[in-house]
Amino acid sequence: MGRNGNGEGSGGGGGAGGETVPRLGSSSRVRRGADPLLVVCRCFSFVTALTAILCIAVNALSAVRSFRDGSDVFDGIFRCYAVLIAFSVVVAETEWGFIVKFWQVLEYWAGRGMLQIFVAVMTRAFPDYSSSQKDLILLQNIASYMLLACGVVYVVSGILCIGFLKRARQQKEISKEQAVKDLEQLERRREELEQLLMEERV
Repeated sequence: MGRNGNGEGSGGGGGAGGETVPRLGSSSRVRRGADPLLVVCRCFSFVTALTAILCIAVNALSAVRSFRDGSDVFDGIFRCYAVLIAFSVVVAETEWGFIVKFWQVLEYWAGRGMLQIFVAVMTRAFPDYSSSQKDLILLQNIASYMLLACGVVYVVSGILCIGFLKRARQQKEISKEQAVKDLEQLERRREELEQLLMEERV
């Protein structure tokens, strides 16, 4: 009777130990919580990219009108350069590793903000159009002032080291995701080993 009691006690202990093992899977829930700072930065980066795309459209439309009417060829050439620089702003917001390595100044928010302000000034530098082109002037005002505001925010945030804080948290998030993946892989391996042990016991 005593042996049976001990056997049941040891079996219960083994069962308790078996119940504690699946708790590893619950730790994978850590990745569900997103960092609020990273979420805000991604949303702001998306808005900045859309504003830069609007600047591209405005400058491209102005260049087409300048070349088509032959009113100011130099203005058309100026708009083409504005389109290329605005496109670099859009690419910078994607934060591709190749672009950051090729042009490291874009990794710093102050440099990125100054580039956006420069594009906003180029977009705003429209010549005086006739009253029939008020739509172009309206688009120009919206695009230039929005991108100017984004550039100012980037410069101020860069001075306050928000960009450095964002990169640090982003690296931490990547490390956390990698740790969760490793933990899930270990859990799958544990389940496979448990299945093999069950088959051997049978």
